[in-house]
Amino acid sequence: MQNSPEQLTSQPIRLRAGVIGILLAAGICLLTPYNNIYMQATPLGGGHFPLAPFFLFILMAICITFVSRLFRSSLLLNGPELLIIWIEMVIGSGIAYTGFARTFLINLTAPVHFASMGNHWQDTLHPLIPPSLIPSNHEAIELIYNGITGGRGMGWLEMFFEIPWSAWIVPLLAWSFFILACYTVMLLLLNLLSRQWIHNERMNFPLLKVPEMISKAVDEGTVKSFFLNRFLLAGLSIPVLLHLINGLNLYYPSVPAIPTLFLAGPYFSDSGLFTGFHKLKIYIYPAFIGFAFLTSRQISFSFWFFFLAGALLYGILNLLGYSIPASELGVTFGPTLARPEEMQMIGAYGVFFLFLVWLSRHHLTEVCKQSLFLSKPTSDGTEWFDVRISFWGAIAGLAVIIGWYVWMGMSLSTAILVTGAFFMIMLVATRIICQGGLAYFTLTAAPTDGLIALFGAKMFAGANGLLAGMSQKVLFVDLRESLMPSLLHARHLHQNKRPAIVLFTFLAITIIVSMAASVLAMLLLCYRFGIRELQLDWATRTTLSVYENIYRLTTSAPTTGSWVFNFTIAGTIVMLILVVCYHRLYWWPIHPLGYLTAYSSAMRILWVSFFIGWACNALCMRYGGIVFFRKLQFFFIGLIIGDFLMGGSWALIGLFSDTSYQVLPN
Repeated sequence: MQNSPEQLTSQPIRLRAGVIGILLAAGICLLTPYNNIYMQATPLGGGHFPLAPFFLFILMAICITFVSRLFRSSLLLNGPELLIIWIEMVIGSGIAYTGFARTFLINLTAPVHFASMGNHWQDTLHPLIPPSLIPSNHEAIELIYNGITGGRGMGWLEMFFEIPWSAWIVPLLAWSFFILACYTVMLLLLNLLSRQWIHNERMNFPLLKVPEMISKAVDEGTVKSFFLNRFLLAGLSIPVLLHLINGLNLYYPSVPAIPTLFLAGPYFSDSGLFTGFHKLKIYIYPAFIGFAFLTSRQISFSFWFFFLAGALLYGILNLLGYSIPASELGVTFGPTLARPEEMQMIGAYGVFFLFLVWLSRHHLTEVCKQSLFLSKPTSDGTEWFDVRISFWGAIAGLAVIIGWYVWMGMSLSTAILVTGAFFMIMLVATRIICQGGLAYFTLTAAPTDGLIALFGAKMFAGANGLLAGMSQKVLFVDLRESLMPSLLHARHLHQNKRPAIVLFTFLAITIIVSMAASVLAMLLLCYRFGIRELQLDWATRTTLSVYENIYRLTTSAPTTGSWVFNFTIAGTIVMLILVVCYHRLYWWPIHPLGYLTAYSSAMRILWVSFFIGWACNALCMRYGGIVFFRKLQFFFIGLIIGDFLMGGSWALIGLFSDTSYQVLPN
């Protein structure tokens, strides 16, 4: 006999759920580098709604329900427990690849391996690198790029003992201390803000809607009717048919393919008003159309509106006779930053962060009072634990990070500014991803770009620039699979679940185990095959770019042009207008989050998906109302489930073939 949802909600989460989640997260971390890098198969992770966790989540939901019905027994795992397992797998998959492990080893070894007479890194950068942050043995560095002799013929266990661990122990410990300190501060900050964002502001979480609906169906015993819903099956059939045909085309070229990418750029002139659309592309991803439909119409409209408006700005400036060279940027670390106009995001991020603080002013005031023992603490299950622990723990954690920087050679003032910029950008990016339903997101400008624009490049001369650039590349610039948004999703899923401290412990263990498993998997893979033979071009190219910029800061410290400051001020003014209108005018149709993504490379891929999702949502509510919306949402849920089911299926096929069909953006 199945329990009611109310009974399940009041029941504590059993230990088995946390243990299964940790084991599956570790398994994903161990398999991801081999699958993604060596096999070049469909990525198991990717974005903030990764493939492998959701694929396994659906399979578990179906299998558990089937077993329960077959043996007329209670559920082995109830709906909330399935969600706990899913979010732990999401956290693991993010750490396993772009969120951490993809560039980590290259980041530590590139300044030594790629040093040459031409780039003078040995004379300029090597004296600045603290010995504890890179492997002490240069031979160990060369082996990781070339591979251990005979490594391809060794077993994985044999390869484990061949790794020169003595050269890696110190740098791994030094970086683990820094990374775990950063992850701890993220957890504490979210515990501090969870009441404001989740309870007071009632923030929407579009990426959680489908897992939560499946979880509810498991609890209510309606899994069969959920997956056999006629709207869901109609939506599911579209990506299944699309990816079945296109996947067969990859293996059997005689099968005609259905195009999912259209080049719209050739229809626009490379000069004049529409010059910004000269490289416009239209990508069709059914899953992202589904996410866009489930997102607030105000936000989904703002995403595609500001993307097109940002492209139009280039044409307006062109018509006015302004041709601003990219050299005006000076030295920048932004992953996609290419033009001075995009520096608007520096000012926009700053203002939006202050807006979030202003919205939280009453909550933060109360937290300060409780932490200073001026008022009694309150607890209603909104936080993992007492906010006083979060308050003082976050301060201590930030002090530890700053102290780590100073110990390694950075000046105190720069360490304070860098640490503050890192977490400010992370908080804003977390809000963008979680509230906007962005399963795929990239930063435009890096945190250090804002500091350079405001304070000049000289503050990053010498060890300051090197430590800031290295640590930023490790955690705070490649946010496509960053941890903090997943932690906020976990906080929302943990709300009113018991025991809270045990759930928090599950998360902490998952993070530690995932880090260890990811580093181990990358070391085994690289020493067995050699980085030169692996498909790590993006990781190598972007890491070398970081050290080239550090070298420029160390030797010449070029100044940024006046246009950078002008566009930063412009972004500040625009965002200030947006947040005031959004907060004061109830009829205001534009959300500030859209402006923050205007120049993100993610929006170049997703703008059409958000346009289609917004248009369908608006038409549905206009002509069908809430009743029709509740029915039609299953069609778009079907798009999401279908895309991920086909992605998981082709990923399994890719493990046993020489090539793999890519369903989701890589």
